[in-house]
Amino acid sequence: EVQLVESGGGLVQAGGSLRLSCAASGFTSDEYAIGWFRLAPGKEREGVSCISVSDGRTYYADSVKGRFTISSDNARNTVYLQMDSLKPEDTAIYYCAAEDPYSGAMLDKGYLPYWGQGTQVTVSS
Repeated sequence: EVQLVESGGGLVQAGGSLRLSCAASGFTSDEYAIGWFRLAPGKEREGVSCISVSDGRTYYADSVKGRFTISSDNARNTVYLQMDSLKPEDTAIYYCAAEDPYSGAMLDKGYLPYWGQGTQVTVSS
């Protein structure tokens, strides 16, 4: 059974940084991808970033390019989202999600089979 557990959210001032972690378990190969999504009150879910674990390819939403960095520690089965230069509009619940095997265009998909419980990120102005 695939499980995803997020951690690392919190309250930070604008311009600050946070690092989110997504600890994954239950995958039987490395053909999966993990992505970060966020949901803010009154807004639609937004795909933020994803990484293909097998080849390390990464993808970012335009809203976070140059500020967020996704990475994978395959030995620890953990994906990180380093968030720098945070803005109040980054405030949301952040979820990690996975697809196995990965079929591409993860950030645009309406359905993904595996989700974590979410972690709150609040950026104060």
